[in-house]
Amino acid sequence: MIRLIGYFFGIGTMLALLVAAAVAVYIGNLTSDLPDYEVLARYEPPVTTRVHASDGALMGEFARERRLYLPIQAVPDRVKAAFLSAEDKNFYSHPGIDVTGLARAIMTNFQNLGSGRRPVGASTITQQVAKNFLLSSDQTVERKIKEMILAFRIEQAYSKDRIFELYVNEIFFGLGAYGVAGAALTYYDKSVNELTVAEAAYLAALPKGPSNYHPFRHTDRAIERRNLIIDLMVENGYVSSEEGVKAKGEPLGVTPRRNGSYLFAGEYFTEEVRREIIARYGEDALYEGGLSVRTSLDPELQLIARKAMQNGLLKYDTLRGYRGPVTSIEIGGDWGVPLGEVKGLADVPEWRPAVVLDAGDEGLSIGLQPKREVSGELAADRETGSVSREDMSFAMRHVVDGKRVKAASPAEVLKPGDVVFVEKKEGGGYLLRQPPEVSGGLVAMDPHTGRVLAIVGGFSYSQSEFNRATQALRQPGSSFKPVVYAAALDNGYTPASVIMDAPITIRSGNTVWSPKNYDGKPAGPSTLRTGVERSRNLMTVRLANDMGMDLVAEYAERFGVYDKLARYLPMALGSGETTVMRMVSAYSVMANGGRQIKPSLIDRIQDRYGKTVFKHDERGCEGCVANEWLDQPEPELIDNADQVLDPMTAYQITSMMEGVVKRGTATTLQELNRPVAGKTGTTNDEKDAWFIGFTPNLVVGLYVGFDQPRSLGKGTTGGGLAAPIFKEFMTEALKDVPPVDFQVPEGMTMIAINRKTGMRAGEGEPGTIMEAFKPGTGPADSYWVIGMDGGELGESISPQANRAIQTGGGGLY
Repeated sequence: MIRLIGYFFGIGTMLALLVAAAVAVYIGNLTSDLPDYEVLARYEPPVTTRVHASDGALMGEFARERRLYLPIQAVPDRVKAAFLSAEDKNFYSHPGIDVTGLARAIMTNFQNLGSGRRPVGASTITQQVAKNFLLSSDQTVERKIKEMILAFRIEQAYSKDRIFELYVNEIFFGLGAYGVAGAALTYYDKSVNELTVAEAAYLAALPKGPSNYHPFRHTDRAIERRNLIIDLMVENGYVSSEEGVKAKGEPLGVTPRRNGSYLFAGEYFTEEVRREIIARYGEDALYEGGLSVRTSLDPELQLIARKAMQNGLLKYDTLRGYRGPVTSIEIGGDWGVPLGEVKGLADVPEWRPAVVLDAGDEGLSIGLQPKREVSGELAADRETGSVSREDMSFAMRHVVDGKRVKAASPAEVLKPGDVVFVEKKEGGGYLLRQPPEVSGGLVAMDPHTGRVLAIVGGFSYSQSEFNRATQALRQPGSSFKPVVYAAALDNGYTPASVIMDAPITIRSGNTVWSPKNYDGKPAGPSTLRTGVERSRNLMTVRLANDMGMDLVAEYAERFGVYDKLARYLPMALGSGETTVMRMVSAYSVMANGGRQIKPSLIDRIQDRYGKTVFKHDERGCEGCVANEWLDQPEPELIDNADQVLDPMTAYQITSMMEGVVKRGTATTLQELNRPVAGKTGTTNDEKDAWFIGFTPNLVVGLYVGFDQPRSLGKGTTGGGLAAPIFKEFMTEALKDVPPVDFQVPEGMTMIAINRKTGMRAGEGEPGTIMEAFKPGTGPADSYWVIGMDGGELGESISPQANRAIQTGGGGLY
């Protein structure tokens, strides 16, 4: 018997050894192709790039996976406790595998055999790190064994805190959020330090299955799972019973954070920054690199610029009548549902879509578009209101078949079912609104650094994402003339030089070009100053012809208006296309004393580790870093920018543009009661209206025009349409800034001259003006007029210049 028992024991031992050997071989085969867990040491997950305004306000976030990497030291104990309770309460004591939890899972799965239920897992946090980083999510025994082996190895190679850090930064939480910091922002618009017990518990519930615990689609299930985790936190001693009861009584309170741009009115600026980063570093750096971008945008100036531009566009548009409703819907049933589908203007929150419920002689009865709940569902309540006849007075001249028709009653303009935009007014009631057809672009810049402070790319980014400030190529018209006159002043001419303002004809083969002044009348001999102040076309062409278009082109390219300007006379009147950004940059050169500037929307870019990889300000300052104060002189910033214009020339052209405001085409700006220089611009057929102006520390330029160029209307000018927008902006932007005079460079001489003849004025002589002259120059001793030699020129004109002439190239006013 003993021998038989021994026999069977031997057989059993042999079988056990064979099984052990087979298992060893099997595991050996599995481990031979295991992933290299050392890659965890080089872990760099895709991280969100964040863009900030100059004051630190968040402008936008860009990411394929919305993640902000959070070091373990920054994870609050409350958040850590929630995840440990939900996923692995023994994490800090087991070697990578929780044997107790594994046994429990095996028993549960054995009992559920044949029930069709999904197998219960027992993965520790370490195992989840192994699976998420190194393995697939296949539900196989082989994958599970690999996961366990890797978990042991990871535990031996890394600290518990490092493993937990990897876990909370990698996991997916739903709604596009990865990592606990990204989830806190996405679900609650909070940092992890601000999360309550209930909020931390809900986030800890999500890794199990974000779609199963969706805050709006499966609210009850989400609350049940959250409350279970709160109970576990109490059971594990992380929170008190009282705190647990209080937390379980709270609603989910999820307030999803929207994607894209966050800073109101900053959409055009943010999108321009996005494009620049892609151009500089590529898409992967933007959407995965975790860059921190500090821009030059001034949020206060941006709001002012938006409002000024919108007011100017609306004023122009409403004077041209009402073009009709946005669309029409059925109002027989619940009108709120179809009205809720109408797209509003997200960046013009003052306006709401509304449907006309009734129209009569006294006005309109309207239903307002229902607001959306946090879940995205339409609110159940239905708001109504009214638009009086007076509050839609501009629409009483409505456009029918392209012609403005005067209506006798609001009922002739709109009918029930028509969808319109309205704006709530003070005191009750609503104003009828319509998005303008006309558009434009505006740029505000610091002339000393090139920092772009504000950009308006159109009436509404929701209406059109095309940025007219940086992307629209338009003819600048007469706003280009200061570049022509600056070139002349830098090459021997003076503000008192006299040019003949008389008819001129240019012939080239069968092409004949005869430019005219805005009023159609020649002014005769006039000083350069008068040419700028009164925006004389004829004398500008003669001046350009006298000094040569090569010189004009050289300065236009120096100033950055064009990369290469064609050498043809029509270009002297601004017939070459450029952008508002380039024109503002050119005026900045004149405003800052002649130094070249590089316009920039970005001040600084840091990588995910905080290292600065780009800085716009390249000025040097050797004395700015000192260990101690030893009565050394105050350090000075050294500007290494190229001097592209003589500082004295810069002052002369600035002074002449001050005359545009004092006596010329922009006298409306005198109401600003401060030194302002600038130039109006109106292209042929009044297709575009420009104004670019500046004070010593701020340059602002804009144009107004249709996207498909057509006439703005007879008599429309830059002084009448664009300059008032500039004035509104400057009034608000500089209301708390004391006036500053333009500085006269040392060495210049101020001499009284006759404004018409340009010659030295006698004492008490009427029509005199103080003019600035460079050393060695002054008013002429004898009267001399440049451009007296005939009124017809022969010139070779390129097809491009010919087309510019025929399509309205050339500044008017």
